[in-house]
Amino acid sequence: MANFYKDNESLKHHLNHPMMEKIVELKERNFADADKFDYAPQNFEDAMDSYDRVLEIVGDICANIIAENAEDVDHEGPVVKNGHVEYASGTARNLDACRKAGLMGMSMPRRLGGLNFPITPYIMAADMVSRADAGFENLWGLQDCAETIYEFADEEQKKKYISRVCEGETMSMDLTEPDAGSDLQSVMLKATKKEDGSYVLNGVKRFITNGDSDIHLVLARSEEGSKDGRGLSMFIYDKRNGGVTVRRIENKMGIKGSPTCELVYKDAPCELVGSTRLGLIKYVMALMNGARLGIAAQSVGISEAAYREALAYAKDRKQFGKAIIEFPAVSEILSTMKAKLDASRALLYACSRFVDMYKIYDDIAKERPLTVEEKKEQKYYSRLADAFTPLAKGMTSEYCNQNTYDCIQIHGGSGFMKDYTCERLYRDARITSIYEGTTQLQVVAAIRHVTTGTYLNKIREFEAMEVKPENEAIKNTLVFMTQQYADAVQAVAGVNDPKYLDFMARRLVEMAGHIIMGYLLLEDAQRCDCFRKSLAVYVKYGQAEVERHASFIGNFQPDQISDYLYTEND
Repeated sequence: MANFYKDNESLKHHLNHPMMEKIVELKERNFADADKFDYAPQNFEDAMDSYDRVLEIVGDICANIIAENAEDVDHEGPVVKNGHVEYASGTARNLDACRKAGLMGMSMPRRLGGLNFPITPYIMAADMVSRADAGFENLWGLQDCAETIYEFADEEQKKKYISRVCEGETMSMDLTEPDAGSDLQSVMLKATKKEDGSYVLNGVKRFITNGDSDIHLVLARSEEGSKDGRGLSMFIYDKRNGGVTVRRIENKMGIKGSPTCELVYKDAPCELVGSTRLGLIKYVMALMNGARLGIAAQSVGISEAAYREALAYAKDRKQFGKAIIEFPAVSEILSTMKAKLDASRALLYACSRFVDMYKIYDDIAKERPLTVEEKKEQKYYSRLADAFTPLAKGMTSEYCNQNTYDCIQIHGGSGFMKDYTCERLYRDARITSIYEGTTQLQVVAAIRHVTTGTYLNKIREFEAMEVKPENEAIKNTLVFMTQQYADAVQAVAGVNDPKYLDFMARRLVEMAGHIIMGYLLLEDAQRCDCFRKSLAVYVKYGQAEVERHASFIGNFQPDQISDYLYTEND
């Protein structure tokens, strides 16, 4: 039988990264749960074996259930009946399989019914689910909303809701409104406090992924008369209590198995999470970091599927008496697709490890004071996670779109037909660079890590890496690219004009991304020769892109900006 974990050695490669030993020992508190739960690991090797076994189960379900249902789900889709969502039959079967296998609440603590997995193996599961069906990932993957409840809700709420997620109930995050898309400060859904201290919600939410879920995290305006983010709070809405109806499901281009809903709240009972006024400035920011990582995983999964579809077709399709993979024009596309895929996955799991480290330290800090060294590490990894999540989401989603485009190109006219999987992958991919913050917004989040030196400092750490003789030339290329990047940053910063910085931001962030992904692939190639070809191809590709951006910045005069920006008079 097919298995999406066993047929992809790169997943096991990243699972066995050297950082995992420290992540696991911290996550398991030196394996303190071993005497409390019969399924808790006794040591590091036991924990890794547990992750390996569970990921093999995920790989089996993805290959033999979710992927098999994907085409029918895409055609059937969900529907609204009596104000609620009815999933496509294949989606219902997918959820049933995941629930029976215990794959809900994977990263939640055992005391609340979870598996207590670090973020990294959970993201690997998301990677595989997305390869099988990106639309289903939007249902299954929203279990990570439980992280927000775990981080900010009180103990009673944790026990009440997280245990239900671990048992298989679904979640959503209800943020967007008709007049509040990326600008969440404009949210107007009203939260009214009653005399007994409880709250009710009234208003409309739009573009809500899995909007008829069992448990909702809702951003709402709790402070009367407020108009900005300081008047917003976070609430939990329980579907069992009623008060919310689905007005419609959006008719989308892709991810059609995932219901994207318009919701009407009418005196819907809810519970406040944490403190008032922190809904946007603290809780949603934490929620969005997790969402960015989830979309990066979704992007990598789709890229994986696209590469495999393209490769299989290129080997099978004959033209002029030979398989089209033998033509350099086609072979080059496949090599570039594979390099972008491997670079994307390297960035995804570097990011997930940084997120693991800072989240674990945050959790430990709730139990006991951190040591001086632990506080230093917490700050270091928190900064890296903050810098790498927008970079990962932005770069992987753009490569996802490029890989599905190239997949169709290799299929030629056949790829334009709905008979082939690549057509669905192309439609599914398009949303990845839009939702949970467009690529342009990821640049806005990332640019401060260009100007403050977070990316350059991490690149300098990579430069200290000793490499095998056969990788020296590639490392030297990366060092040269880094100097081009550093010079470009200095040139832009030297103008001291925020508008000019905004104009050049995308180029600077992409330059950093290409160099970082090159170094991460170099690290992978140091551990496994199987990455050497992707390393060589990607660094050549990245070198050309860095050179292009450096040339543009070096030859651009700041007073030329008005010539490049569109105005109403154009």
